[in-house]
Amino acid sequence: MASAHILDHPLLQHKVSMIRDKNTGTKEFRELVKEIAMLMVYEVTRDMPLKEVEVETPITTARTKVIAGKMVGIVPVLRAGLGMVEGVLNLIPGAKVGHIGLYRDPETFQAVEYYCKLPVDAEERELIVLDPMLATGGSAADAISLIKKRGCNNIKLVNIIASPEGIEAVRKAHPDVDVYVAAVDEGLNDHAYIVPGLGDAGDRLFGTK
Repeated sequence: MASAHILDHPLLQHKVSMIRDKNTGTKEFRELVKEIAMLMVYEVTRDMPLKEVEVETPITTARTKVIAGKMVGIVPVLRAGLGMVEGVLNLIPGAKVGHIGLYRDPETFQAVEYYCKLPVDAEERELIVLDPMLATGGSAADAISLIKKRGCNNIKLVNIIASPEGIEAVRKAHPDVDVYVAAVDEGLNDHAYIVPGLGDAGDRLFGTK
C-alpha cells in the first residue's frame, strides 16, 4: 500500500501556523499557500529520475545531471487547489495544468463532479493532484478516480492539512497513490471540517468568507 508522507520541514511548520491564524488576511494567506506548495513540491519530486549530460563550463567540460525527461502535470481540485498552482509552477514551469471541479453536498458530505479537463497527454505524465485540505477524503478520492478513468495511473496527492480520516479514506480507495501532507490534525467536527484546521481554504484564498 502506498504511504502518507508528512513533510515537517521547519519552514513548512512555520508557514502552516501562519495560515491557521484567523487574523491572517486574504493577501497574506494566498501568498503563504503559494509558498507552502512550492516547499512541498520540492520534496514531492525528490524521486524524479536523472540522467547524466556533458556541459561546457567557463573552465572545462563537466559531467553533470539533469531531469531525465520526466513529464509532470498538476491538477488542482477547484476551487481551493488553484491557490497552490503558482507555487508548483515556480519550480516546474514546464508542467501542464488540468482542472477538476467537485463540490461537497452539504447534506451527504459526498463529492459531486461538475468539471474535469486534463492535458491531452495526461496519461503519459506524472500527475500531482493539489488541494489544501484533506477532510473526509471523499473529494480527493473521487478526483483521483476521475483521473484514473481517463487512463492515468501515475498520481500523487498533495494536501497542506489532512485529517486521519481523510488519509485513511484515500489510502483505502487508492492504495497506489502516495499522499503528501504538511500537517495531520486531530479529526473532523460534525460539519466535516478539519479540527483545528484553518476554516474554509477556498473562502480564505478568495475572500468569500
